[in-house]
This record gives sequence, C-alpha cells and structure tokens, in this order.
Amino acid sequence: MKTSQPNHETTGAPPLPPLQRQPRHRRRLLYLAGMIILAYLAIAYVIMPLAWKRDVRRHPQLFDAPRITHTPAGIPGDPLNVALLGSEANVIRAMIAAKWDPADPLTFDSSVRIAVDSVFRRPDINAPVSTLELFGRKQDLAFEQPVGNSPRQRHHVRFWHWDRLHEGRELWIGAVTFDERVGLSHTTGQVTHHIGPDLDAERDRLIGGLQQAAMTEKVFWLDGFQQLQGKNGGGDPWHTDGRLEVAVLAMQASPPGATTDRPARP
Repeated sequence: MKTSQPNHETTGAPPLPPLQRQPRHRRRLLYLAGMIILAYLAIAYVIMPLAWKRDVRRHPQLFDAPRITHTPAGIPGDPLNVALLGSEANVIRAMIAAKWDPADPLTFDSSVRIAVDSVFRRPDINAPVSTLELFGRKQDLAFEQPVGNSPRQRHHVRFWHWDRLHEGRELWIGAVTFDERVGLSHTTGQVTHHIGPDLDAERDRLIGGLQQAAMTEKVFWLDGFQQLQGKNGGGDPWHTDGRLEVAVLAMQASPPGATTDRPARP
C-alpha cells in the first residue's frame, strides 16, 4: 500500500522557510578572521621559532654566559640581564655620558657612612655597592644613579669583563637593579640595600639612557636567557621576561666633561 508524504497544506503546518544566502559582509568577516588566524599561526609557530634559532646560532657564546652572580659566601646574588660590547674605555665613557657615577669600593667605613647617610637623608653619589662575584672574582666596574637626597634608593649596575670577544668586541656582562631601601640582609643579617622586583624596568632604563646619550651603535635582545623569577643574595624576590639586552657601544670621541679614567673597582 502506497503511503503518502505529509503535505504542509493538508496538515496545517507552516511551510519551511527557504535557505538564505549568507550576506557578503559576513563571508568577508569570516575570510578575514581566517586569514588573521593563519597569519598568527605562521608567525607564532614558524617564523618566530626560526628567527630565534638563527639568533641563537649568531650569538652562541652569549648563551654560554653565566646567568647569576654569587655573594662571596656562595649565595646566589643578582641575576645578569644586560651586556655591553666595547672596550673598557668605551664602557666608562658611555656610562658617564648617560649620567651614571662610578661607585666607591665597599669598606667598613663606607658601610657605616651609607648607614648614617640613610638616617640623615644625605646624598652620596658615589655610595659603595656590595661585592658580587662572577668568573671567580668581584665586579670589575660598578656605577650608580642616586634618587633624591638619600642613599636609601638608587639605580646601580655591576659589570664583569668576560675573557672572550663577540663579533670582534670585548664583552661586559652586567646585573642592573634598583635599590628600594636599606635594611638587613634576609640571609646574612648584614646591612645592605634591598632591590626592587622589576628587573626589566632597570634593564630597559639603562640601555635607553645609553641610546639617548648617543653612545650605542645598535641594540639587540636574546630571548630565553634568564629564568623568569628568583631571589637574590639578600633574599629579595625578582622577576623578568627572561631577555638579555645587549648594546653595541659607539666608538667615538669622549663627550664634553667625560673622562675615561678607570673608576675605583668595588
């Protein structure tokens, strides 16, 4: 027996609406979204990894560098986050041009002086920095910039000369941090400066100052150089995006008022 299909007219059900073509603007949006997704995937998973690998091949010796300093007692100190390429005279000339002052050697008298100056809020543009070690020795050069009229806060950086060349230039690797306050070390109980946690702000500030002083030829980055967080020798926490910022110093005459005399090594 032949069965008949239900008829919308006989059943009383409303007729099905006809298929509508998608508007052109919707198809265009979907096409644009697809292109954006494809571009992101290509950049994130193909182009950037290849560029990073090429950078690693170009700078293999930089990736061989130590990542962290140590106190004389062997406690992990400040992380390394900046490097300069040039002679010692280039480094001194560039830092002075960017308005960084050489730091005094750390002695018992200077430690007492900085404690007294902190209490009475007296500025000390050559306040000492504590000793940190790399390559089995203390820092070769140290510079600082005071903040206000008290040595409690300051920007400071230590540099160590590495016994190798990079692209024909001498290599100086450094740790730049911001001293927030004076207090007792969480690890030794000694009087010390406690650093701020944002290492990247100090790193970018130092290199930016060198660029503004026209003391750099170029600047480049090495991603994935440093671990993203940790604590220094005084027990202060820090964090970073992990990049090492490298500045190739300009080889030019000394700026007015600058000197290339070697500062006292802390």
